[in-house]
Amino acid sequence: MANTRSAKKRVRQTVRRTAVNRARVSRIRTHVKKVEDSIAAGDKTAAAAALGAAAPELMRGVSKGMLHRNTASRKVSRLNARIKKLG
Repeated sequence: MANTRSAKKRVRQTVRRTAVNRARVSRIRTHVKKVEDSIAAGDKTAAAAALGAAAPELMRGVSKGMLHRNTASRKVSRLNARIKKLG
């Protein structure tokens, strides 16, 4: 267990950051799931709208260090390709 004041502070910071990061990852997954559900339902307009909301969320995850840039770009690209296939 942490003994020094600085180590105790780092523990507090880590707990706080972990909660924030978990919430961010959860929000990203929720947005992606909404797109996938719309695709599964075959609703192209809803899927495109959901992707419009999910893409910035993914890129925000990149800027905050949750995802690698290429990973987010790949996810957006693949979702977009699946939406185009619906037409």
